Amino acid sequence: MTQTKADLVKSVIEKVHLKNPKKGRQQFLFPELDYAIFSKKRATEHVDAIFEIIKKTLEKGEHVLISGFGKFQVKFKWARKGRNPKTGENIILDSRRIVTFQCSSKLKSKINQADQD
Repeated sequence: MTQTKADLVKSVIEKVHLKNPKKGRQQFLFPELDYAIFSKKRATEHVDAIFEIIKKTLEKGEHVLISGFGKFQVKFKWARKGRNPKTGENIILDSRRIVTFQCSSKLKSKINQADQD
């Protein structure tokens, strides 16, 4: 299953809780009321901001390391000969920058644990 941006926003809403600045009487009896819930709009803004920071950093050619998740790296590929698979015609592929992702060892072990269960 593919995670979409909407799925990420929904997880942020469910998992991120902010301390409620106002203390009401009911909060002493029900501690779960001590937290304010993210609105969908605010959660979307935060997810967009994170993606924007990652994009701008990669555009500069810098690496993005997310501890416990992995590392996004910008690599340069030189121009090279290629072949159009449909027509068989030889073409020259332009030089370009690409983004690669290297998974962290923690994430690898969690993924492999999930396969074994």
